[in-house]
Amino acid sequence: MAQTLPVGTVLRSRYRIMELVGHGGMGAVYRAEDLRLQGRQCAVKEVLPELGLPADLLSQMQEQFYREASVLARLDHPNLPKVSDYFSAHGREYLVMDFVPGRDLKEIVDEARRQGSFLRERRVLGWAAQLLDALEYLHGQDPPVLHRDIKPSNIKLTPRGTIKLVDFGLVKLMAPDDSRTVTVVQGRGTAQYTPLEQYGGDLGHTDVRSDIYSLGATLYHLLTGTPPADAKLRFLKPGTLVPPRSINPAISARTERAILTAMSMHPDQRPSSVAELRAILFGTGEIRSGAALGSPDFSQEWQEAVRLNSWLLGVALGLIAVALTVTLLAPPLPAP
Repeated sequence: MAQTLPVGTVLRSRYRIMELVGHGGMGAVYRAEDLRLQGRQCAVKEVLPELGLPADLLSQMQEQFYREASVLARLDHPNLPKVSDYFSAHGREYLVMDFVPGRDLKEIVDEARRQGSFLRERRVLGWAAQLLDALEYLHGQDPPVLHRDIKPSNIKLTPRGTIKLVDFGLVKLMAPDDSRTVTVVQGRGTAQYTPLEQYGGDLGHTDVRSDIYSLGATLYHLLTGTPPADAKLRFLKPGTLVPPRSINPAISARTERAILTAMSMHPDQRPSSVAELRAILFGTGEIRSGAALGSPDFSQEWQEAVRLNSWLLGVALGLIAVALTVTLLAPPLPAP
């Protein structure tokens, strides 16, 4: 693993590294101070090329990085961090974006699991509505922008309750004499959330349906407290994926159906767009703004209230019936 930057390192005479947020074989993410804008903190993503790449591929990779970084810098959506700068230094590529405060969803679901509980479906669906908005925006770009690494640890919940989809997958490169997209820098995502076609090989073409699979796998994890079986294992051993309601019976049948459809092994069996997944998940293409933020579903709450207080309702109806009977049987009042 490549050496990470020491605290205090200044990049581009502007970004002072404050702490290492996370790292892996393909790079690292740091929290940094912007020396030109007092008080501003930012996230600096450091991207490393794979070892042993020939010089011509390294050059093409850098060109591809700049093309994709420039696309990300033009994005502007409330559920995405704003990319503000990108550059190369010492053989590494850097992407600078807003630093998003708060906890990631993996921390939240892990905490619930330690407490022996599940996250409430209504809460998770509120997050899902925001994620669908972000993906619909990304996929609506020309050309479409694919995230390629959707998972709970790449989704943050801010103190204000806003969901932010962070850590875009970079960089993709067209291999010589091959029409398929090959990931050179980012890797192929995290196994439990990655569709089979994203691993490359004969099924190596990815599109918006690859992100839809990853979102379905993410919702599976959030609602069951455990990551789903990865696609390669499911391919080798069909039936390995445990239905979500077998783990958490409180999940609605509609939500389970949407998750399993999104996680279909073959892309043609998944929703073809975010709009289609939204319709399956929520029963309509339109969602009330309040519902998108996880506000109460009053029809469901009313039904639950009636169920829990059925005895009281029965008594009330009985008293009303008695009152009506007495009124009907009572002798008429004498005429004045």
